[in-house]
Amino acid sequence: MAPMIGEVLALSLMAFALGMDAFSVGLGMGMFKLRLRQIFKIGITIGIFHVWMPLLGIAAGKFLSNQFGAIAGYIGGVLLLVLGLQMILASFQKEESRFITPVGFGLLFFALSVSLDSFSVGLTLGIYGAKTILVLICFGGVATILTWIGLFIGRKVQGWIGTYSETLGGSILLVFGIQLLLPF
Repeated sequence: MAPMIGEVLALSLMAFALGMDAFSVGLGMGMFKLRLRQIFKIGITIGIFHVWMPLLGIAAGKFLSNQFGAIAGYIGGVLLLVLGLQMILASFQKEESRFITPVGFGLLFFALSVSLDSFSVGLTLGIYGAKTILVLICFGGVATILTWIGLFIGRKVQGWIGTYSETLGGSILLVFGIQLLLPF
């Protein structure tokens, strides 16, 4: 039972880290007058993408693990390190106005862009044999909730929180990458 609790906690932290991207962008998007129906639809769409992208990653990771064995484990750790560093560095760059309207293809593009990193993490989790259903529930649920929170807060405040949330998410992934490369 204790290993299961540890896995749920680790997956929840990873899901939180990955969802911070959606939260951050949701803050900015929430500053536009969105109806509650739009907010609901945006959160659900991002949650669905945060289920499918890691599922694809897990499938690819399991394949790589079967083909390359131990080397695949190091690749997974390096992927998390790179992804974490990229998120941290991106949080310090000045944002150009890259707003895409959250309707139709714009919503699909937005959902895909904030869930691409969950493919990479899914790849790593597939290599390490994480429980697929648990990953998908954690990633999809947390991404949906963080998106909704970001959109609602964005309706109330300015976007200064976004930079810090992306830095926090990147730091969490960085720590997991280090832990995978240097097991304690």
